[in-house]
Amino acid sequence: MKHYLRASSLLFNQPLLVAPDMLDLGVRWANQAMNLNIVNIGAASNATLMEDDDSYAERLAVAEEQRRAAIAKTGVEVLPVHGVLVSRGSHINACETMTSYEGLRQQLRSAVADPLVEHIVLDIDSPGGAAVGAFELAADIRALARQKPITGIVNYMAYSGGYLIGSACSELVVSQTSGVGSIGVIASHMDRSQMEANMGVKVTTVFAGAHKNDLSPHEPLSDQSLQYLQDLVQEIYQLFVNAVAEYRGLPVERVIATEAGLFRGQAGIAAGLADRLQSPQDAVDDLSRAVAMSRATRQGGRIGLRAAALDIQSRL
Repeated sequence: MKHYLRASSLLFNQPLLVAPDMLDLGVRWANQAMNLNIVNIGAASNATLMEDDDSYAERLAVAEEQRRAAIAKTGVEVLPVHGVLVSRGSHINACETMTSYEGLRQQLRSAVADPLVEHIVLDIDSPGGAAVGAFELAADIRALARQKPITGIVNYMAYSGGYLIGSACSELVVSQTSGVGSIGVIASHMDRSQMEANMGVKVTTVFAGAHKNDLSPHEPLSDQSLQYLQDLVQEIYQLFVNAVAEYRGLPVERVIATEAGLFRGQAGIAAGLADRLQSPQDAVDDLSRAVAMSRATRQGGRIGLRAAALDIQSRL
């Protein structure tokens, strides 16, 4: 039940930067999970077993060693931005593909501080997620991109909050079939009052403060609650379109004109939402080659300087 309470608090009565179909799936799940007698047979216990498994720890160590070797060879670090976006790591469900804003921020800062990393790639495949924390992370990405280039590669969806993250990168690459956009905000309220009445349950709420009972699921949405939710959605929407306009160098009116539409491939570039068309693997390969060429040029320059210094010394 605790998992359901946490999930419902992330899903309802707050603005979300998420594609509508993803929200619809979440609402369906919540309606089913909170109405049926379902026993969670335990992501938590499975996760604990995995953490205690020595072979699992060894595999993690080997994977980390391989990752470091790849970074040393290519100078490129690829960070996954997959699944539903949540504000904190504690919100992540071990059974679902999710990315937390705080976790991604930590990975980005580590990559920027790592002298082996010369170019950062965000491998984005996300329908979006929580609005809370999204704009702060996007601002951090833009600031970090001034220290090291950060390329966002849409592989194969960067919608809503996923697109906000991508728009803050130094550049954003799409493939022919990958999609960007859904620059909008959505919120849902679940009214369970009729269901409770059918079950013979009547909830009486005593509260102090005019807004304390806003968005209660035990009664129909009041005009006051509806106005509050609408105002909140509009507030986050203005933040969203302004952020995208700033990061992509677009007029705010042009961003609003997308009307939260989805744009695939070249259409995303034409709309100003992405920079170039290339498959994800080719994009990473080209970035690795560019880093290798840069390294060779720098190394050649250092060799040239040392040779010149030795020549000068020989003449003295």
